[in-house]
Amino acid sequence: MMPSKQTTNFLPVLSLLIAATLWGVIWYPMRLLEQGGLHGAWQAVVLYATAALIFVRCWPRVFEAYPKALLNLTVMALASGWCNLSFMLAVLDGEIVRVLLLFYLSPIWAVVLGWLLLGERPSRGGLSVLAIALSGAVIMLWEPRVGYPWPETGADWLALSSGFAFAIMNVETRYLQSIDIDVKTVVAWLGCVVVAGVVVVVMGISLPVVSGSVWVGALLLGALAITVMTLAVQYGVTHMPVQRSAVILLFEIVAGALSSQLLTDEVIGWQEWVGGVLIILAAYLTAKREIKS
Repeated sequence: MMPSKQTTNFLPVLSLLIAATLWGVIWYPMRLLEQGGLHGAWQAVVLYATAALIFVRCWPRVFEAYPKALLNLTVMALASGWCNLSFMLAVLDGEIVRVLLLFYLSPIWAVVLGWLLLGERPSRGGLSVLAIALSGAVIMLWEPRVGYPWPETGADWLALSSGFAFAIMNVETRYLQSIDIDVKTVVAWLGCVVVAGVVVVVMGISLPVVSGSVWVGALLLGALAITVMTLAVQYGVTHMPVQRSAVILLFEIVAGALSSQLLTDEVIGWQEWVGGVLIILAAYLTAKREIKS
């Protein structure tokens, strides 16, 4: 029996909600690993290498598929690498809610890239929603000392660049419809290992001396959380339009806000509240328009 349309719509949404929840709370074990002495770049190498090795059976198909879509798979891999590494470094050093909100300006980039690369032309209403999200970003980034919006810290820059890379990765994932999800997933993980490895070498970050429990924790985080989150995202963005998947993943902000309030003493300022409300409002309006259509 063929699956109903309702079921085929439900599964991608569910997978993205699961991924968003896990991404919203994964900062906490990552901070614990950093406190144990494992630098963020080395965390990325260990976590994603572990995930890739678990799926080693897919590697022959990766090597088979790669020459057929060399450019797009390479762009996806590098975008995935920078997206994940910069996000990890941002949540380790920055304020969780602020990092998440800046990262999730990615729907702006996703809509623009989807329009330019996939021909998914936004409507006038869609452009209005983007204007709301952009207004939220301006409020969050407004710097009174200079009189215009500007990222305050390195974590801000990392979060913004991570969101842009995430949008590129999603567009490429959707474009590569003919390639299996597990193959794209392994390519994305290997891209993370490569990008993080380059950063380790360029910055001269030596292999840390940490306890065995820290290494075990990193291996388990890679084997369990990273595999589930990445597979869920890949499945979701492959089976629905780029704009809608980017909006559903905004649920990460809710998970991140709740977990940061419970587990840290970070204070959310008025700019984050107002800017965040506008960004989330834009996400809600976009989701509502998708339901109507």
